Amino acid sequence: MDIRPIPPSARTLGGKDYFLLWAGVAISLAEIWAGGFLAPLGFRHGLWAILLGHLIGNTLMALAGVIGSEQGIMSMVSVRPAFGIRGAALAAGLNIVQLIGWAAIMLIIGGRAGATLGKAAGGWLASDAFWILAIGAGTLLWALWTGSRLWRILQGVSVAALGVVLVLMTWVAFGGRLAPQPAAAGAAGSLGFMAGLDLVIAMPVSWMPLVADYARFARGTRSAFWNTWWGYFLVSSWMYLLGLQVTLLTGALDPGGVVLETLGAIGLAGPALFLVVFSTITSDFPDVYSATCSALNISQRLSGRTLMWIAGMLSIGVALVFPLEQYENFLFFIGAMFTPLFGVVLTDYFFVRRRRIDLEGLFREDGPYAYRRGWNPAAVISWAAGFALYEAITLGRLPVGGTLPAVFASALLYRLLKGRGRPFRYH
Repeated sequence: MDIRPIPPSARTLGGKDYFLLWAGVAISLAEIWAGGFLAPLGFRHGLWAILLGHLIGNTLMALAGVIGSEQGIMSMVSVRPAFGIRGAALAAGLNIVQLIGWAAIMLIIGGRAGATLGKAAGGWLASDAFWILAIGAGTLLWALWTGSRLWRILQGVSVAALGVVLVLMTWVAFGGRLAPQPAAAGAAGSLGFMAGLDLVIAMPVSWMPLVADYARFARGTRSAFWNTWWGYFLVSSWMYLLGLQVTLLTGALDPGGVVLETLGAIGLAGPALFLVVFSTITSDFPDVYSATCSALNISQRLSGRTLMWIAGMLSIGVALVFPLEQYENFLFFIGAMFTPLFGVVLTDYFFVRRRRIDLEGLFREDGPYAYRRGWNPAAVISWAAGFALYEAITLGRLPVGGTLPAVFASALLYRLLKGRGRPFRYH
């Protein structure tokens, strides 16, 4: 949990580790739930939105990881060259909010699913709160073990077992095990293709502010990039497709819950419960771990272990009170906030600095990234412009979608403003 750069000798994760990490992250009931939002598009257009959205979102996410694998730095440290040390602290604070929110949402969905499967037994097994507490505790332990040899073994075994359960879920969704409903309520409503595309892009983009926290341990940038890309692309697309298919057939507002109930009804409650618990843990622990990394980028007064306990307990507390009905709005908020932010960060790293950073200067208040009292006005203005454009497009229900215009606008404006005020320095 040191915010200083990881030396090359300590970078021990290979391609298989990254594939399993991001495949495990993608096996999530939250992703099935999000796939159900695409039902108004129909199957064909929904499938196109899933594939194209993941193509765009995964590329942005994996590129954000390149900064970590090349420089050995955390995600919020990678924001410092563009935004300044204090500007990056603001981004870290917002990242903590979204990560705690994500952790809570996944715990809520896992808690509801666990209670559904435990309904027959009754008592505390039928309680959302019990499952939120149990899965939340498992998530915290998983985060505390991140990177250890035990963690790598457990992650690999869990993802392999979850893959088997995922095949069973696919059999339920596409194998005629669900009774089609002629008037599927969940498939009703209006959703433009570009708005649907934004809902898909928002999922991989939500990982942009933390992907470098793990990529910094990579033995090689190329391997980390492609295994991150493929691990998340294949499995996340699969999960979205499950949600889309189930909602189109049944109109269910909770497509993941429908599949799990069906598995339980045909005698596969054990595998279903395994998926509820471990898919939530493997997709949720990065939120707790990276919330800790972001907190350390703001202050190192508390130890990483202490901050991780705080993040884990806070996510459980929020999960007990958060209204899940705001999930779709939460996805749009993430897109509005973090796509333009990383449009600036990626432009700064790849086009302005040509992938060169003064690593020691990242940690000096009077260093090359001090700018104006720790803030780079060009980056903040570009970020704000991208955010405003995204919100204008989304609230105005324009047919173009907000993600691509926002990221390109923030990137282009930053490129134009980079020579004004205090100049950029090449290192």
